[in-house]
Amino acid sequence: MILSLGIAALVVTIVTASTKVPGEELTPAGIRQSSSQYLNMPDGVEIAVTIDLPPDLKVAERIPVLVRTTRYWRALQIGWTLRMLVAFHQASPPQELEDRQAAYFNRRHFAVVVVDARGSGASGGSRTMEWSPAEVADIGEVAAWAAQQPWSNGRVGTFGISYDGNTAELAVVSNQPAIRAVMPLYDNFDVLWAIQAGGVSLGRQIQEWSDAVAAMDRNDVCGAEEDKGWNCWRDRLITPGVRRVDADPHGSHLRELVSQHHNVNVAETVSKVEFRDDRVGALSLDDISPSGFRGRIEASKVPMMVWSGWLDGGGGENALTRYKNFSNPQVVVIGPLSHGGGFNVDPFASNHTPPIPSTEEQLKMEADFFDRVLRNDTSPAIESSIQYYTMGEGKWHTTKIWPPPGLSQERLYFEDHNALNVEAPSPANASDLYTVDFTASSGNQNIWATGFGGGDVVYPDRAAEDKKLLIYTSAPLEGDLEITGTPVLTIEMSSTTSDGALHAYLEDVSPEGRVTYVDEGILRIIDRKEVNPKGLPSEPLGPAHSFLRKDAQPLTPGDPARIRFSLYPTSVLMRKGHRIRIALAGADASVFQRYPAEGTPRWTVYREARHASFVDLPVRKSKKSARAVELRP
Repeated sequence: MILSLGIAALVVTIVTASTKVPGEELTPAGIRQSSSQYLNMPDGVEIAVTIDLPPDLKVAERIPVLVRTTRYWRALQIGWTLRMLVAFHQASPPQELEDRQAAYFNRRHFAVVVVDARGSGASGGSRTMEWSPAEVADIGEVAAWAAQQPWSNGRVGTFGISYDGNTAELAVVSNQPAIRAVMPLYDNFDVLWAIQAGGVSLGRQIQEWSDAVAAMDRNDVCGAEEDKGWNCWRDRLITPGVRRVDADPHGSHLRELVSQHHNVNVAETVSKVEFRDDRVGALSLDDISPSGFRGRIEASKVPMMVWSGWLDGGGGENALTRYKNFSNPQVVVIGPLSHGGGFNVDPFASNHTPPIPSTEEQLKMEADFFDRVLRNDTSPAIESSIQYYTMGEGKWHTTKIWPPPGLSQERLYFEDHNALNVEAPSPANASDLYTVDFTASSGNQNIWATGFGGGDVVYPDRAAEDKKLLIYTSAPLEGDLEITGTPVLTIEMSSTTSDGALHAYLEDVSPEGRVTYVDEGILRIIDRKEVNPKGLPSEPLGPAHSFLRKDAQPLTPGDPARIRFSLYPTSVLMRKGHRIRIALAGADASVFQRYPAEGTPRWTVYREARHASFVDLPVRKSKKSARAVELRP
């Protein structure tokens, strides 16, 4: 019996050890399709990279290289238990082990190099701040190495989603000539917008993110997944942590490098940032934002493909502000897409899957772009354009300028009986009182939640929540109305407190009374001062606010103030018979910090001849001038 068990155990061990999971096979070129190794940086830090090659790579074939730098583990380690289950056909490798984007690029004959940023994953070193100068310099070193490999044609593109999208764009700052194209996907053009929305802190979300990446930096798979008990035990058996390099099969060197990860506490550092000119450690926000490197990025003339979603935490703002300010050739796609592009989040869509365009179509467009600029030494000129989707209409449009031509401004004034009206108010004295309700919330599947994991964006009927807000609603529309561009809100108001937050929602009210979320804008009231937009790092799409400490203007309780700020850019079609609503709140309990920290503000919102409050909407009343198109790369 004991002998039989021993033989069985030996057979299991031999079969498991000899089983190859996807990526471990050799290509026709005689090179393993997926391999991992360390690259030494000039300062001695070891950076872990994984090289994924096309499965059918031929001898002497030279192909473009696409580089993605991440701080979310470049790949997972395949545990012995999972390998054994695969060996005996009891399981397939879990979906999260496959990098679908990299696999598609491989099929299109690109080499893909995925990098653990210094101080994270299997790389050595420590992190003084996210997107630090040292991290950016590393990307240039990796690109130079990749360009010199025997399977490389010497031309490199960088790409990535979210954090990795920022590294893709910042790669240009390294001044590495091998980098010929970049693809920032759903990234943060200005890092201030990632930690604040209109000066209102996203502290709760930053804390969750900070805790997750701290666990990953410890190589703690259970902490990263927030799993305990049985789930944690299963995690460690199936995928025990970050992928080791090939020369370190038992992970001893990995443990040494992980011990070097004496990294900054991101949430603690960011919690001290109240204004744009506050420091993040030894760096400024401009030092870690693509928007802060305008001169160097423009000088590179590197073409970009940029993807974002209208309902991805201000994603359209990131893409369109870059388009307005940077001269690089840019192919911009703004769709009804969640963070990362996994869901169709058009609030009027009956189904949220598949996304529009589908995942396969998105990957094809991305690969087509890289094909054009990397496949040959001389590539055709890239013409800048914006392809955008109009929600509610369900169609794509294209333009070379933003806002698109053919739009006009429609001003709707706050009126008596919570109405919106095209006629300016005439009363000498008219106002509405509102006591801020700090329980007001936009829910747990809002445009901010999708940024942490890429989940769906789902707003329930807002009718009940609007009872907590101050609302103004138009008469039924006499015809379909397209709103495309940046709505701007002007509010004349006073408050019983010197600080506060304005959360403004643009909503659609159906004839049946259903209230659909369409857009929003946010401003911390002390950041209301308008400044010369030419003096800012990037000229904004709407009223210019510096968010600098010196420009902060606390309210004098009881004194009226005029506050102008923009909602996020959008493109939406509201149907005949529906009504437009502006809903005002002083808080969003979902993810935002409350202002002030103590006390409950009571607002007076004026709607009188001398102190009118209103919203300016960029509209197109006739659809005849709009050109609907197929979505093409």
